[in-house]
Amino acid sequence: MLSVRNLQSAYGASQVLFDVGLEIGEGEVVTLLGRNGMGKTTTVRSLMGLLSPKAGEISFDGRPLKGNTPEAIARCGIGLVPEGRQVFPTLTVRENLVATAANRLGRASPWTLERVYGLFPRLQERAGQSARTLSGGEQQMLAVGRALMTNPKLLILDEATEGLAPVIRAEIWRCLEALKAQGQSILLIDKNIAVLKRLADRHYIIEKGRTVWSGSSAELAAQAEMVHRYVGV
Repeated sequence: MLSVRNLQSAYGASQVLFDVGLEIGEGEVVTLLGRNGMGKTTTVRSLMGLLSPKAGEISFDGRPLKGNTPEAIARCGIGLVPEGRQVFPTLTVRENLVATAANRLGRASPWTLERVYGLFPRLQERAGQSARTLSGGEQQMLAVGRALMTNPKLLILDEATEGLAPVIRAEIWRCLEALKAQGQSILLIDKNIAVLKRLADRHYIIEKGRTVWSGSSAELAAQAEMVHRYVGV
């Protein structure tokens, strides 16, 4: 579904990505791992057209994405839950969910308000509240729900549970497990290796803007020393 090869990106004269490659198949959950500052968010920004890559190839469903606008890339079927959530603070929960809702790919059973509320009952309880009044965890649920309302073929979550209370983290993981069971393709960035090994099918590790390792959860579990070297604090 998604193929990234030899991706290079920079902010002005400062190059961040030198050689990033990854692939995601239909229905797969794939992680992007690495310490802070290694290029994970820059990779996401490059995939979404928020940063124009210097070189490399990005294709989605066989179509090249490099050079497209973020709006065009989103319409191709990629939904983003950005780092820091970035919900619309002055809109209500319901307004956030319907603001960008669409079923451009013509899914037979699209995501609706009712389905999102079923996944996150707290959002239904707070449907009329402005997003700025929600807790951080509730805003993360809202960001996930908003992305799902675009009915994406691929869902990208950048720092899925960063800064959240343990009980909220558990709810986010429950949500992602449910989405995987429904066949949703997901690219996931997070630091909770134990959960990621259980949830994801495959993993990529980035070090200083380069993909340095890839493998299955079983292979990741067998590489404790390597994981500590590239991912540990």
